[in-house]
Amino acid sequence: DTPAFLTFRKENTMAFFQIEYSSDALGQYRQVDVIYPDRDQIAETESDTDIPVLYLLHGMGGNHNSWAFRTNIQRLLRKTNLIVIMPNSENGWYTNTKYGVRYYDAIAKELPQVMQRFFPSMTKKREKTFIAGLSMGGYGSFKLALTTNNFACAGSFSGALGLSVEMITDETSESKEYWQGVFGDLEGKDIEQHKLVKLAKQHDKKTKFFAWCGLEDFLFDSQDKAVADLKALGLDIDYRTDHGRHERYYWETQLEAYLEWLPIDYVKEERLS
Repeated sequence: DTPAFLTFRKENTMAFFQIEYSSDALGQYRQVDVIYPDRDQIAETESDTDIPVLYLLHGMGGNHNSWAFRTNIQRLLRKTNLIVIMPNSENGWYTNTKYGVRYYDAIAKELPQVMQRFFPSMTKKREKTFIAGLSMGGYGSFKLALTTNNFACAGSFSGALGLSVEMITDETSESKEYWQGVFGDLEGKDIEQHKLVKLAKQHDKKTKFFAWCGLEDFLFDSQDKAVADLKALGLDIDYRTDHGRHERYYWETQLEAYLEWLPIDYVKEERLS
């Protein structure tokens, strides 16, 4: 077996790792990006062990580099004691797809174990383990939180929370064959088992949820209904809306809002204007 491959650099005083590891769940080598807090930048009172962790998920067309290279996340976090793990689900919706690729197992089950071997100082406690994502990744964030009961908080920015045949038909341009490859039969029980309202019924109600969507976002109507339905099932959701479209500027802004909302000692960067 070829050993895992790791590259490291310091970016804006943050430690940034790009790791290639062997995934048994996917039967191939996979890549994941990791931001790790720098001891010289965080407060002396912060611990070097049991460090909180945030799994940050990309949207359709993205990958493990999307958050690191297309936002200012490293600058936003440079003084905060938080590990950020950014995996790759391709366009697989963080799901064990009908075509046989087990993205859900790879990220929900396998990846935390792999990361613990690389970073033994990473927390194992639910109360310090968080997840968030944009668009498809917002769906993935809620899905993983609802089905694993491993996360204290889950966030969604412009999330596809209202996954349904209607959302697929009215709000996306991908082919029917693509969607069937991911979820299976769109008219029967296959897609039903992937809806968040279905998954919420097995949740232990110990996760706090954060959801934001712009009023001009094409996903707004379906998300608005989904949040209402999930709240009716007893989920604790801090739901926020404002003017905004399905664009990265708003996702970065909401990521910062989410970091401030999390139960961590988030150190906001100094801004003089």
